[in-house]
Amino acid sequence: MRLVALIDYGSGNLHSAGRALREAARLGGTGHEIRITHRPEDILAAERVVLPGVGHFADCAAGLRAQAGVVEALETACLKGAVPFLGICVGMQLMAETGREDGATPGLGWIGGEVTRIQPGEGFRVPHMGWNGLALPAAPHPVLSGLGEDPHVYFTHSYAFAASAPEDVAATAGYGAETITAAVARGNLFGTQFHPEKSQATGLRILSNFLSWDPS
Repeated sequence: MRLVALIDYGSGNLHSAGRALREAARLGGTGHEIRITHRPEDILAAERVVLPGVGHFADCAAGLRAQAGVVEALETACLKGAVPFLGICVGMQLMAETGREDGATPGLGWIGGEVTRIQPGEGFRVPHMGWNGLALPAAPHPVLSGLGEDPHVYFTHSYAFAASAPEDVAATAGYGAETITAAVARGNLFGTQFHPEKSQATGLRILSNFLSWDPS
């Protein structure tokens, strides 16, 4: 069994993310079982882990830490065991050291940086909501490969990950005066500020890439 643990901690589009992951597994022929779970033993048995998240950083951080043994299992599997990890929206933001929404809240500290409110400038609304183009490097990260010319994905957020190290930024998106970190990557860790489960064919390709990604 090739298990993907989709973490249930009271936040995130669990069912839409689950449906999209199952469709990506079907299209890619990877044979993964997508299991919505908050059980540490499932995380430790998983071949891949997905952490969704919608809402306020502080609420999501508290919800995650309230699940007995989950943070410890994530650290064992993904930091020590190098299991491929995908964070979506606030699930990506939780990889940061600190979130600045509702005061300063500690994140998981897996990737250096903090989550701060976007400042797009006059004429641009916050939250940043809707479709936006991705700016990718000439050699994209494997999870972002094969997206075609001018790929667009779906965003809905008011805060964004300001990574300490530029090399941890895998993609950006322009929004007014703001250059938003659209994806972060380090080793076996990957995260998207946008929602691949809402991003139609492009999102399914990203999820399929994640299911077949070998970061070793």
